[in-house]
Amino acid sequence: MTAGAAQVYIVYYSTYQHVKKLADAIERGAKRIAGVDVKLFQVAETLPEEVLAKMHAAPKAADVPVIAADDLEKADGILFGFPTRFGIVPAQIKTFLDSTGKQWASGALRGKQAGTFFSTNTQHGGQETTALTILPFFAHHGLQYVPFGYGHPNLQKTTEPIGGSPYGAGAIADVTDESPSKLELEVAEAQGEYFARQVLVRVLGERALAQQQQ
Repeated sequence: MTAGAAQVYIVYYSTYQHVKKLADAIERGAKRIAGVDVKLFQVAETLPEEVLAKMHAAPKAADVPVIAADDLEKADGILFGFPTRFGIVPAQIKTFLDSTGKQWASGALRGKQAGTFFSTNTQHGGQETTALTILPFFAHHGLQYVPFGYGHPNLQKTTEPIGGSPYGAGAIADVTDESPSKLELEVAEAQGEYFARQVLVRVLGERALAQQQQ
C-alpha cells in the first residue's frame, strides 16, 4: 500500500481550544492508518480582537493553517469540528460553509466523505443537535456522511458525563476547565482511526474499480 493513497482533512473552529484538543486526538487516531495523509486546518475567525479579549478566548494555534474553500477539493474525507452556539454550528463555521458556492456549482465535493465532532458547555447543550445542523451542507454538496455510531465503549459509560454521541466525538467543556477528559480523547482517537479507514477503503475501492473497467 503506497503512502498518501488517501487525503483526510480535519477542519475545526475553536474558541477556547477544547475542539482543537479533540482535533489533535482525531489526528493521532487517523495517522494510525497506513496510506492516509492527514492534515489539520482551522476555520478563520470572524470576531474582532477586542471581542475575543472580552471573552477571554484562547490564542489560535499558530502552526495550523487557515483553510480556504478551494482546499476542500484536495481532500478525500473531511472531519468538521466545532463548538455549539445555542445548539447549532457557530457563525465562524457557517461563514466558511457559505464560502463554498464555487464547489457546489462545480460538484467538486460530490462523493467525498465527511463527519463531525463537537464541544458543548453543558451536558445537554447540543451534543447531537449541533452536528445535525451541518448535515444539510453535506447533502447539498453530495458529501457522504460517515457517523461514528457507538464505535467506542466510552460512549456507553454511565458513571460520569462524557461528551460524544453516534454523530461523533465530543467534549463537555467549561471555559475554565481542562476538558476534553481522557475518556473523551480516547473516543476522538478512535473516531479518527475509523474515519481514516473508511476513507481509504473507498479511495482504494474506487481506484480498483476504475482499473477493472479500463
